[in-house]
Amino acid sequence: MATLCIACGMPMEKAEEFALGDRSRNYCRFCARPDGKMQDFAEKLKSLTAFIVRTQGLTSEAAQEAAREMMSRLPAWSGK
Repeated sequence: MATLCIACGMPMEKAEEFALGDRSRNYCRFCARPDGKMQDFAEKLKSLTAFIVRTQGLTSEAAQEAAREMMSRLPAWSGK
């Protein structure tokens, strides 16, 4: 059974999908900084917005709105 990243919702099964390859971390490699710490809200919003623009072709404004909506449903960002 996959573990879901608390910051983006990505399913994580293989060690390399976890931050620094560490299965004890509850966030994925895409939500981690190079030092392994989880990105803060602003960093994640920026990277998720860019991902949505790149993969779905939305405008930056629409992508940021979609990213905020997605993030609002994830444990790492509750109340943000």
